[in-house]
Amino acid sequence: MHVKLSENFCAVFYAPFYATQALGFYGSEGVEVELINSPAPAVAAAGLLDGSIDISWGGPMRVMKVLDDDPRSPLVCFCEVASRDPFFLVGKGDRSAFRLTDLPGPKVGTVSEVPTPWLCLQHDLRLQGVDPAQIDCVAGRTMADNLEALRQGELDVVQMFEPYVSMAQRTGAGEVLYAANSRGPTVYTTFLANRDSVRRNRAAFDAMVRATRHTLTWVAEHSADELADAVAPYYPHVARELLAGSLQRYRDAGLWARTPDVSRQGFARLADSLKSGGFISRLHAYEDCVDQSFAS
Repeated sequence: MHVKLSENFCAVFYAPFYATQALGFYGSEGVEVELINSPAPAVAAAGLLDGSIDISWGGPMRVMKVLDDDPRSPLVCFCEVASRDPFFLVGKGDRSAFRLTDLPGPKVGTVSEVPTPWLCLQHDLRLQGVDPAQIDCVAGRTMADNLEALRQGELDVVQMFEPYVSMAQRTGAGEVLYAANSRGPTVYTTFLANRDSVRRNRAAFDAMVRATRHTLTWVAEHSADELADAVAPYYPHVARELLAGSLQRYRDAGLWARTPDVSRQGFARLADSLKSGGFISRLHAYEDCVDQSFAS
């Protein structure tokens, strides 16, 4: 069985997807996975719709957005891997004293590469009674740019994921003020496919879910150092020690699911955030977005 799998983009919190390939779990389930690089997060969703790829990983927000635009959308998600938000707010100050209600005032650099983290943070703010419009935001810059701006004192707080968080700490640019994973379950990354591809590749996708289940167990039972050893070739621009530290932070945060079943609670939390931020116009039912036939 041969399957074309597209990455969303290369991020440290996607390590379990790479680990499944690196540890040979796909092969042990009888499926040959061709891993395709994606130049940008939205490109994979387009490839799923036009049939140029069989399956990708990414946020269920893509499924909700396409369904919002077209009620006949064939996209579905299944097999949860990242079950919490991997982003952080980093800046100067005492984390124990920081509250989201402190954000009106500081100059904040938000994530531009993908929409979900800012949408989720806005919902966090609204739940704390803070209007996101009150935040002095600097948008449209990369996390690397924002890290440098934090170092130079041009920004007070930046929103970023690993390894930028660890880079900020190591250079003295800032400390973690808020961890988005602390809000609880938020389905962040699953497999995505269109329904026709699910029908055509049913046996292969079943095998991929079994392989991923094996990976999630392996990740829970092994150290961040062992995970770093397995996936380091996929992160050639991240120093080995930095990679291990980043993975340890995510491991400590309980970022990765223990089973691939898509959490209803986490799905609802993501949907509420997308609706709150105007990314989607209505809440979509779990059953319309998640292919439950892959559940254990």
